[in-house]
Amino acid sequence: MTTIEPGIRNGVRAVILREQQLLLLRKAYEDGSERYVLPGGAQDQGETLSEALQRECREEIGTEVMVSGLLYLADYFKPRTGQPDMIRQQLELLFLCEVPGDYVAQNGHAPDKHQAAVVWIAQDRLAQINLMPSDLSGVLSSADLNSHPVYLGEIKP
Repeated sequence: MTTIEPGIRNGVRAVILREQQLLLLRKAYEDGSERYVLPGGAQDQGETLSEALQRECREEIGTEVMVSGLLYLADYFKPRTGQPDMIRQQLELLFLCEVPGDYVAQNGHAPDKHQAAVVWIAQDRLAQINLMPSDLSGVLSSADLNSHPVYLGEIKP
């Protein structure tokens, strides 16, 4: 039986594109596997969504971002690492962002656990990597990212 952790977490994510490449965190694990995720994380109590996104980007990618607007909302029932029968319910808010023109992909001062690097990946290669949540591959590789916000419903791990 699967248990949902109490409370719903707001997660903010930065969708950063440059020349049809998406900025992602590469996470490496002890078993040799790797995953890619959008920069971002949990909103802390008392923070606005924008403040949370700025803090997470400074920590993970080492720079402030310019937030252009909300792209997508999604429900995400995230399996808890090391707890196979536990799920965390999250509301994922994906924002279109820009980094300064001279930004070089690099880890920030407080990278995520298992964060090995910050990398640019071509949008047309997203289906070939282990992007988490996996449902985002199709959305981010082919979507018109200048469109209005879209509610994605539930996205799968």
